[in-house]
Amino acid sequence: MKNFYKIQMLKHLAGIIALAFFISLASCSSKTDQPSIDEISADSNTENGIDLTNNQFESSQMKLGKLEMRDFHQIVKANGMFDVPPENKATISTYFGGTVKSIHLLPGEEVKMGQLLFTLENPDYVQLQQDYLEAKGKLAFLKSDYERQKNLFKDNVTSQKNYLQAESDFIVTQVKLESLSKKLNLMGINSNELSIENIRTIITINSPISGFVTAVNITKGAFLNPSQTAISIVDADHMHLELNIFEKDLTKVRVGQSIQFRIQEDRSQLYNAYVHLVNKTVDPEKRIIGIHGHLSDENLDSKFKPGMYVEADILTTSESKFALPKEALVEAEGKYYVLVLSNKSDEGFSFEKMEVETGLSNNEFVEILNIDDFKENSQFLIKGAFNLITE
Repeated sequence: MKNFYKIQMLKHLAGIIALAFFISLASCSSKTDQPSIDEISADSNTENGIDLTNNQFESSQMKLGKLEMRDFHQIVKANGMFDVPPENKATISTYFGGTVKSIHLLPGEEVKMGQLLFTLENPDYVQLQQDYLEAKGKLAFLKSDYERQKNLFKDNVTSQKNYLQAESDFIVTQVKLESLSKKLNLMGINSNELSIENIRTIITINSPISGFVTAVNITKGAFLNPSQTAISIVDADHMHLELNIFEKDLTKVRVGQSIQFRIQEDRSQLYNAYVHLVNKTVDPEKRIIGIHGHLSDENLDSKFKPGMYVEADILTTSESKFALPKEALVEAEGKYYVLVLSNKSDEGFSFEKMEVETGLSNNEFVEILNIDDFKENSQFLIKGAFNLITE
């Protein structure tokens, strides 16, 4: 009988232990299923209210900001290209035809002022040098005869006819010699150094400016005619903008106004220039007028090449307006919204979604028209608002 009671007590004790074990499991399960602070915050968002924890705010690299005064410009659209002044361009030709004897140039190659570009050969060059040396030798005799006839005429020893003939021969030969000297100089031959010993059949063509070769139109052995373009050279040290605007915008543009422009190769980068000259005539067919612009930073000259296409904005009138960064505004169904900080506590941030009316804009900021709808010193979520509003 006593054994029976012992067995019953042991069963009862085992039941109590089992019950305590299940209660412990249930308690652990309850703690595991409890939502995190982040999940509670997400669930607590209303239609126009959004709550964020400090961890959410920092991990998403969000940022707060206020309305600030920003300058907005009325702009005139323009397009055009890079160019260089006329004095920075050279089209190489020759006054005297000849066969190309040597040339070692390629487009894009850099040349210096006075550098040898190519050589020409022609037997006619010899004839010019011969004529010059003959006239030079003859002039010494004619000068002596002229002076002799002049003295004889004074003494009434010779006739006036002989004197005038000697004077004429001397002057004619002197003019011929000077003319031949100029021609030789155009050929690159120094007439003062020319002698029988250094007569040549080859002349050299040198570069008149420093720059880069843009075109080579001759080959070795080809005959180059006078005035035929052989080589083109451009000095890109002074790049400028040649822009076009429509006739209707002419009254808005004046010298000194700022220009912001982009190039096709890198549309993300914005560069600065200013209006240097405004053309005085309008194209009668296209109804456009030319604008000459200079770069604000001349150190950028080497970045651009003549002929590169540009799209530009000429900044005209300027106004200061209250604005927010573009990233702070989110468009939805044709309207713009921002997130305004309504509360900040140790747990996190609370934001209210509000509609804004927009005005002028530039590359970074947008004018806010309904600033009276916000409290003074209101803070806005200026970075990270897009995902929160569109979700």
